Amino acid sequence: MSTFGLEVTELPCRYQFLHSELGVGQVAARFENRFFQQLASRMNETTTLEADLLYEVLDDIGHITFNRPQARNSLTFGMYERLAEICESVRKDRALKVLILTGAGDKAFASGTDINEFRAFKTPQDAIDYETRIDRILGTLEQCQVPTIAAINGVCAGGSAGIAACCDLRIGTRTAKFGFPIARTLGNCLSMSSLGRISTLIGAARLKEIIFTARLIEAEEAVGLGLLNEVVDDRATLERRADELARLIAGHAPLTLRATKQGLHRMQPKTHDDEDLILMCYQSRDFREGMDAFLNKRPPQWTGE
Repeated sequence: MSTFGLEVTELPCRYQFLHSELGVGQVAARFENRFFQQLASRMNETTTLEADLLYEVLDDIGHITFNRPQARNSLTFGMYERLAEICESVRKDRALKVLILTGAGDKAFASGTDINEFRAFKTPQDAIDYETRIDRILGTLEQCQVPTIAAINGVCAGGSAGIAACCDLRIGTRTAKFGFPIARTLGNCLSMSSLGRISTLIGAARLKEIIFTARLIEAEEAVGLGLLNEVVDDRATLERRADELARLIAGHAPLTLRATKQGLHRMQPKTHDDEDLILMCYQSRDFREGMDAFLNKRPPQWTGE
């Protein structure tokens, strides 16, 4: 028997008995056993993750909600991984027709990676591993077998804008704003995969202008650039329109939709190695300065080092 990745069969018999008769919290309190402490910790992590990223299926439509409105739905590594797991699970669920992604609250679809995840970076490999992880997760979303719809209300920035760019369709409210303000905030960079994906949508010249100026694109301009397919007035209308669009698509030939997605993906140019660019930014004094300035709510002082 396995519980959250821990094997109950590895326990002495008396603990196995108590595990079956008592709640995990009671056993942990009674014996203060390391096993149960680990189990309780993993249960807490799982509970937190399930609360931070909600997933439900209603009438063959999957609904993913980034649910950290108190943090503008900034994404933890666990939330990224859960997103990838859901997209992978679609392969086994033939009943699922469409996925809708949205953010809780009124301020943001999602505001990128939680900065606290960067504070643990100690080595050059941490930076490489981070961008490799994000590329893998975004690639999994992009290649999800069913059509994906991003329903965007409020800010959609950084890694979250990358998530939206991977979705097949994007609709937003008039408060929707897109951008990659990393040149103003942290001083890190996008991977070549992300640069390629977004430049395919809006063009390399426009992407450079957006990153260089670190500005956020308003909804109406986003429609003109191809970042949004349509704009609606408010959140309630957004939810209705996303559901309406999902149901329309769900009624169409699934193999045609899948072939279109996969064919367009195969047309994308292959990316080159970008580890030197990632390390140049993430291992710099500027990146550490950007994090410290962000956390202390002050303007960063860039040195180019």
